[in-house]
Amino acid sequence: MNIFRLAGDMTHLISVLVLLLKIYATKSCSGISLKTQELYAMVFVARYLDLFTDYISFYNTVMKIVFILSSLAIVWCMRMHRVVKRSYDKELDTFRHNILIVVCFGVAVIINEKFTLREVFWAFSIYLEAVAILPQLVLLQRSGNVDNLTGQYVFLLGGYRAFYILNWIYRYFVEQRFSRWISAISGLIQTALYADFFYYYFLSWKNNAKLHLPA
Repeated sequence: MNIFRLAGDMTHLISVLVLLLKIYATKSCSGISLKTQELYAMVFVARYLDLFTDYISFYNTVMKIVFILSSLAIVWCMRMHRVVKRSYDKELDTFRHNILIVVCFGVAVIINEKFTLREVFWAFSIYLEAVAILPQLVLLQRSGNVDNLTGQYVFLLGGYRAFYILNWIYRYFVEQRFSRWISAISGLIQTALYADFFYYYFLSWKNNAKLHLPA
Protein backbone atom coordinates (compact mmCIF):
# COMPACT_ATOMS: atom_id res chain seq x y z
CA MET A 1 0.00 0.00 0.00
CA ASN A 2 1.46 3.36 -1.02
CA ILE A 3 1.22 6.63 0.93
CA PHE A 4 -1.53 8.07 -1.30
CA ARG A 5 -3.81 5.05 -0.78
CA LEU A 6 -3.22 5.20 2.97
CA ALA A 7 -3.85 8.96 3.03
CA GLY A 8 -7.08 8.44 1.08
CA ASP A 9 -8.31 5.76 3.47
CA MET A 10 -7.44 7.82 6.54
CA THR A 11 -9.07 10.96 5.10
CA HIS A 12 -12.21 8.96 4.35
CA LEU A 13 -12.21 7.52 7.86
CA ILE A 14 -11.71 10.94 9.44
CA SER A 15 -14.60 12.36 7.39
CA VAL A 16 -16.89 9.69 8.83
CA LEU A 17 -15.62 10.37 12.37
CA VAL A 18 -16.23 14.11 11.90
CA LEU A 19 -19.82 13.42 10.84
CA LEU A 20 -20.39 11.06 13.77
CA LEU A 21 -18.90 13.69 16.09
CA LYS A 22 -21.31 16.29 14.75
CA ILE A 23 -24.32 14.02 15.23
CA TYR A 24 -23.46 12.62 18.66
CA ALA A 25 -21.89 15.73 20.21
CA THR A 26 -24.49 18.23 19.03
CA LYS A 27 -27.45 15.80 18.81
CA SER A 28 -28.14 17.42 15.45
CA CYS A 29 -27.97 16.41 11.79
CA SER A 30 -28.78 19.87 10.48
CA GLY A 31 -27.13 20.46 7.12
CA ILE A 32 -26.63 16.74 6.49
CA SER A 33 -28.45 15.01 3.63
CA LEU A 34 -30.10 11.76 4.69
CA LYS A 35 -30.39 10.83 1.03
CA THR A 36 -26.63 11.08 0.54
CA GLN A 37 -26.07 8.96 3.65
CA GLU A 38 -28.50 6.33 2.38
CA LEU A 39 -26.67 6.26 -0.93
CA TYR A 40 -23.34 5.75 0.83
CA ALA A 41 -24.80 2.91 2.90
CA MET A 42 -25.88 1.25 -0.35
CA VAL A 43 -22.42 1.87 -1.83
CA PHE A 44 -20.58 0.08 0.96
CA VAL A 45 -23.00 -2.85 1.25
CA ALA A 46 -22.93 -3.44 -2.52
CA ARG A 47 -19.14 -3.08 -2.78
CA TYR A 48 -18.19 -5.31 0.10
CA LEU A 49 -20.25 -8.39 -0.73
CA ASP A 50 -16.96 -10.30 -0.59
CA LEU A 51 -16.46 -9.47 3.10
CA PHE A 52 -17.12 -13.00 4.33
CA THR A 53 -15.86 -14.90 1.27
CA ASP A 54 -12.52 -13.32 0.30
CA TYR A 55 -9.89 -12.44 2.90
CA ILE A 56 -7.27 -9.93 1.78
CA SER A 57 -5.84 -8.59 5.02
CA PHE A 58 -6.85 -7.65 8.56
CA TYR A 59 -6.64 -3.95 7.62
CA ASN A 60 -8.87 -4.45 4.59
CA THR A 61 -11.48 -6.40 6.56
CA VAL A 62 -11.59 -3.89 9.42
CA MET A 63 -11.99 -0.93 7.06
CA LYS A 64 -14.85 -2.63 5.22
CA ILE A 65 -16.68 -3.37 8.47
CA VAL A 66 -16.11 0.16 9.78
CA PHE A 67 -17.53 1.83 6.67
CA ILE A 68 -20.57 -0.46 6.49
CA LEU A 69 -21.45 -0.11 10.18
CA SER A 70 -20.76 3.63 10.38
CA SER A 71 -22.89 4.39 7.31
CA LEU A 72 -25.77 2.31 8.67
CA ALA A 73 -25.40 3.95 12.10
CA ILE A 74 -25.62 7.43 10.57
CA VAL A 75 -28.77 6.53 8.61
CA TRP A 76 -30.31 4.98 11.73
CA CYS A 77 -29.60 8.09 13.81
CA MET A 78 -31.07 10.43 11.23
CA ARG A 79 -34.19 8.30 10.81
CA MET A 80 -34.78 6.85 14.25
CA HIS A 81 -32.99 8.80 17.00
CA ARG A 82 -35.68 10.74 18.82
CA VAL A 83 -33.63 13.95 19.21
CA VAL A 84 -31.37 13.86 16.14
CA LYS A 85 -34.15 13.33 13.58
CA ARG A 86 -35.89 16.53 14.70
CA SER A 87 -33.04 18.60 13.25
CA TYR A 88 -33.15 16.93 9.83
CA ASP A 89 -33.72 19.48 7.04
CA LYS A 90 -36.32 17.42 5.21
CA GLU A 91 -37.73 20.41 3.33
CA LEU A 92 -34.31 21.13 1.81
CA ASP A 93 -33.26 17.54 1.20
CA THR A 94 -35.53 16.91 -1.79
CA PHE A 95 -33.06 15.61 -4.39
CA ARG A 96 -34.62 12.63 -6.21
CA HIS A 97 -31.91 10.14 -5.28
CA ASN A 98 -33.98 7.18 -6.46
CA ILE A 99 -33.19 8.25 -10.00
CA LEU A 100 -29.46 7.99 -9.25
CA ILE A 101 -29.94 4.45 -7.92
CA VAL A 102 -31.88 3.28 -10.98
CA VAL A 103 -29.54 4.91 -13.50
CA CYS A 104 -26.35 3.68 -11.80
CA PHE A 105 -27.64 0.13 -11.54
CA GLY A 106 -28.74 0.19 -15.17
CA VAL A 107 -25.30 1.40 -16.25
CA ALA A 108 -23.64 -1.26 -14.06
CA VAL A 109 -25.62 -4.03 -15.76
CA ILE A 110 -24.50 -2.76 -19.17
CA ILE A 111 -20.98 -1.54 -18.40
CA ASN A 112 -18.96 -3.81 -16.12
CA GLU A 113 -15.69 -5.68 -16.26
CA LYS A 114 -17.32 -9.09 -15.92
CA PHE A 115 -21.00 -9.99 -15.98
CA THR A 116 -21.28 -11.69 -12.61
CA LEU A 117 -23.42 -10.74 -9.63
CA ARG A 118 -20.47 -9.53 -7.58
CA GLU A 119 -18.89 -7.53 -10.42
CA VAL A 120 -22.20 -5.90 -11.37
CA PHE A 121 -22.77 -4.83 -7.77
CA TRP A 122 -19.16 -3.65 -7.53
CA ALA A 123 -19.58 -1.50 -10.65
CA PHE A 124 -22.92 -0.24 -9.28
CA SER A 125 -21.22 0.85 -6.05
CA ILE A 126 -18.52 2.70 -7.97
CA TYR A 127 -21.00 4.55 -10.18
CA LEU A 128 -23.26 5.36 -7.24
CA GLU A 129 -20.41 6.66 -5.09
CA ALA A 130 -19.42 9.05 -7.89
CA VAL A 131 -22.77 10.86 -7.65
CA ALA A 132 -23.82 10.12 -4.05
CA ILE A 133 -22.65 13.55 -2.87
CA LEU A 134 -25.10 15.39 -5.15
CA PRO A 135 -28.03 15.49 -2.65
CA GLN A 136 -25.62 16.82 0.00
CA LEU A 137 -24.24 19.56 -2.25
CA VAL A 138 -27.73 20.60 -3.33
CA LEU A 139 -28.87 20.77 0.30
CA LEU A 140 -25.88 22.96 1.25
CA GLN A 141 -26.56 25.32 -1.64
CA ARG A 142 -30.19 25.66 -0.61
CA SER A 143 -29.34 26.27 3.05
CA GLY A 144 -26.59 28.79 2.23
CA ASN A 145 -24.43 28.96 5.35
CA VAL A 146 -22.56 25.79 6.31
CA ASP A 147 -21.47 25.01 9.87
CA ASN A 148 -17.82 24.10 10.49
CA LEU A 149 -18.26 20.37 11.10
CA THR A 150 -20.46 19.88 8.04
CA GLY A 151 -18.01 21.84 5.90
CA GLN A 152 -15.07 19.79 7.19
CA TYR A 153 -16.97 16.56 6.57
CA VAL A 154 -17.68 17.38 2.92
CA PHE A 155 -14.15 18.72 2.37
CA LEU A 156 -12.55 15.56 3.77
CA LEU A 157 -14.90 13.40 1.73
CA GLY A 158 -13.76 15.15 -1.44
CA GLY A 159 -10.14 15.00 -0.32
CA TYR A 160 -10.31 11.23 0.08
CA ARG A 161 -11.17 10.75 -3.57
CA ALA A 162 -8.48 13.23 -4.65
CA PHE A 163 -5.88 11.13 -2.79
CA TYR A 164 -7.16 8.05 -4.58
CA ILE A 165 -6.53 9.72 -7.94
CA LEU A 166 -2.93 10.33 -6.84
CA ASN A 167 -2.80 6.68 -5.79
CA TRP A 168 -3.82 5.56 -9.28
CA ILE A 169 -1.25 7.84 -10.90
CA TYR A 170 1.44 6.53 -8.54
CA ARG A 171 0.58 2.91 -9.27
CA TYR A 172 0.62 3.53 -13.01
CA PHE A 173 4.06 5.18 -13.12
CA VAL A 174 5.84 3.53 -10.19
CA GLU A 175 4.24 0.10 -9.78
CA GLN A 176 3.44 -0.23 -13.50
CA ARG A 177 -0.10 -1.18 -12.56
CA PHE A 178 -3.28 0.49 -13.70
CA SER A 179 -6.37 0.60 -11.52
CA ARG A 180 -9.69 -0.56 -12.88
CA TRP A 181 -10.73 1.95 -15.51
CA ILE A 182 -14.27 2.10 -14.08
CA SER A 183 -12.86 3.32 -10.76
CA ALA A 184 -10.55 5.84 -12.43
CA ILE A 185 -13.22 7.49 -14.60
CA SER A 186 -15.83 7.50 -11.83
CA GLY A 187 -13.27 8.91 -9.40
CA LEU A 188 -12.48 11.81 -11.74
CA ILE A 189 -16.19 12.58 -12.12
CA GLN A 190 -16.70 12.39 -8.36
CA THR A 191 -13.79 14.75 -7.65
CA ALA A 192 -15.00 17.20 -10.29
CA LEU A 193 -18.35 17.47 -8.50
CA TYR A 194 -16.51 18.89 -5.49
CA ALA A 195 -14.74 21.63 -7.48
CA ASP A 196 -17.26 24.37 -6.67
CA PHE A 197 -17.38 23.40 -2.98
CA PHE A 198 -13.57 23.33 -2.76
CA TYR A 199 -13.40 26.83 -4.22
CA TYR A 200 -15.74 28.34 -1.65
CA TYR A 201 -14.21 26.28 1.17
CA PHE A 202 -10.70 27.65 0.48
CA LEU A 203 -12.13 31.13 -0.02
CA SER A 204 -13.76 31.04 3.43
CA TRP A 205 -10.57 29.62 4.96
CA LYS A 206 -8.44 32.32 3.34
CA ASN A 207 -10.73 35.10 4.55
CA ASN A 208 -11.30 33.44 7.94
CA ALA A 209 -15.03 33.66 7.30
CA LYS A 210 -18.00 31.33 7.61
CA LEU A 211 -18.46 29.02 4.65
CA HIS A 212 -21.28 30.19 2.42
CA LEU A 213 -22.42 28.56 -0.81
CA PRO A 214 -24.35 30.75 -3.26
CA ALA A 215 -27.69 29.32 -4.38
